[in-house]
Amino acid sequence: MRRALMGAILAFVAITIIFVAVASAADQEMWLHVKVQSTRGEGETVRVNVPISLAEKVIPLIKSDEFHGGKIKIGDIRQTHDVDIDLPALMAAVRDTKDGEFVTVQSKHENVRVAKENGNLVVAVRDSKDGKNEKVDVTIPLSIVEAMTSTNKDEIDVLAVLKALRSHGDLKLVTAVDGDETVGVWIDSKNTIE
Repeated sequence: MRRALMGAILAFVAITIIFVAVASAADQEMWLHVKVQSTRGEGETVRVNVPISLAEKVIPLIKSDEFHGGKIKIGDIRQTHDVDIDLPALMAAVRDTKDGEFVTVQSKHENVRVAKENGNLVVAVRDSKDGKNEKVDVTIPLSIVEAMTSTNKDEIDVLAVLKALRSHGDLKLVTAVDGDETVGVWIDSKNTIE
């Protein structure tokens, strides 16, 4: 009887520890990070750390002609360039297609690749003009791109993107190297950048 009681107590403690660990992981604050490093001059580094919960509260407070309620109006851009694209329908089509390379542009000094890989939209740009080796890598989960275009075909929903980012955990979004500058954009649960 004593062994059964001890077993029950140990099982209860183990279940409690697991529950607390899962609950605290779910409540963990996610941070959006931007880091820009330059080797020019004195070699400046700029670090921006924003908790996603703060961004979700601040974004709706920003108002301009093209940005209101956490949404960017893109209708004027489409009309200026005489293009009509239904972004939600486009993203649904991309989501439903198999992984693959959609666009590849290769030249003597430039390479561009746009693909769908493992549920991500991937863009890779390499440029070696003028002796510089510029490189841009963007990886965005399609769920985030879909959230961005979920409202209607004339808006990009920044608030929906922030909510979608929250559910992805650690995620590297953009890496760019332009000669003597390096830029990184990512999210994780850390409130600082090294």
